[in-house]
Amino acid sequence: MIDRERMATGLAVERRRYAEQNPESQRAAKEATHLFGGVPMTWMAKTAGGFPLFLDRASGARVTTIDGHELVDFCLGDTGAMAGHSPPATVAAVQARYADAGGATAMMPTEDAAVVAAELTRRFGVSAWSFALTATDANRWALRLCRALTGRPKVLVNAWCYHGTVDESLIVTSPSGPVPRPGNVGAPCDVTESSRVTEFNDLAALEAALAHGDVAVVLMEPALTNMGIVLPEPGYLEGVRRITREAGTLLIIDETHTLSAGPGGCTKAWGLDPDIVTLGKAIAGGIPIGAYGLHADLAERLLSREDLDLVDTGGVGGTLAGNALSLAAARATLEQVLTEGAFSGMIALCTRYHEGVERIIADRSLPWSVRQLGARSEYRFADPAPRNGTESEASTDVDLEDYLHLYLLNRGILLTPFHNMALMCPATTEADVDLHLQVLDEAVASLA
Repeated sequence: MIDRERMATGLAVERRRYAEQNPESQRAAKEATHLFGGVPMTWMAKTAGGFPLFLDRASGARVTTIDGHELVDFCLGDTGAMAGHSPPATVAAVQARYADAGGATAMMPTEDAAVVAAELTRRFGVSAWSFALTATDANRWALRLCRALTGRPKVLVNAWCYHGTVDESLIVTSPSGPVPRPGNVGAPCDVTESSRVTEFNDLAALEAALAHGDVAVVLMEPALTNMGIVLPEPGYLEGVRRITREAGTLLIIDETHTLSAGPGGCTKAWGLDPDIVTLGKAIAGGIPIGAYGLHADLAERLLSREDLDLVDTGGVGGTLAGNALSLAAARATLEQVLTEGAFSGMIALCTRYHEGVERIIADRSLPWSVRQLGARSEYRFADPAPRNGTESEASTDVDLEDYLHLYLLNRGILLTPFHNMALMCPATTEADVDLHLQVLDEAVASLA
């Protein structure tokens, strides 16, 4: 079904084409000698072409490189630009706050913050919110609060989950037991000392892990999103909630990526009842932000504790967290961009894409599967679809992924470099989706 020799030859051809089409990006990459790894953030070094494309400008569902190539963007900043690039309402709010009113950060609250917190309460149910600059920070701070509340030291996560660079989450299962996630850098301690790990969709393993009585909180995505999309099986999330309550363990639902399921993420769409919700990236239209929301009773318990210095040394804040600019952007994005109507359109477009990929898989008799989570869809090189992170990781095919990414990129379609996820924004069109499907089908046909 896939000719590996043809793929190897084709990958070399696509890499030559990539270099020929992007001389300015290649020049800029060679001149970036004072950037660690040649990029301003090391994740940007992940590229199948040998050097990264450099951004000139972006608008809506399009990015334009410094070589002048306009790309239809299904990566959307790996979810950070799910509202589209520079949505007009957010741009106006940022300009009003930064240029007109002045004062991006002053260590003072604004009325926008209260409005955003009220809107997040309406969407997610939990009612006491605080803000960060990234979802990673929101998760870190929420974990500290959970340890304070329970007096327990450990965190439980699912293997191959995604919670940013939270140290406690970089643990996976193995035939010999829990081990650090491969490639982890400079861990502060052996992660098995701080964390427990179970497979997604395995309630028996979760119950056994929590029986030790040392887990403060389960930190989880309601559907895995970073190692492909792994959806919960019927009854799994309800079982997680029951088991955590019986064990006296708190539950954090991280909606950073799964916000794609709708305005209130999976929490709203699937009727979940977490103790804490964390999110970030998309809710401020590309301006840095993170947020964590607690049930009111947890907030009251924390605020009544005289031994917790939440104002200073507690470490659950940062100088730029909750700044005026981020909150102005979040208010505009939530009120005017990532609305219920926008999500309806984005999800419909994703369904169009998802069904198109299903047709390609069937027509070409590919041993692949594809899963949709609201406005995002992703195919994996496995059939049946993986039911946990370890199965999904085992289906990784780096050469095939590189070939498909470069083939698409050389023909104007941008995917996130880490996996095969396609995300829709309010500016994505049916024509964008149909072009993506056409080029993907051509790419697969070239390997038959």
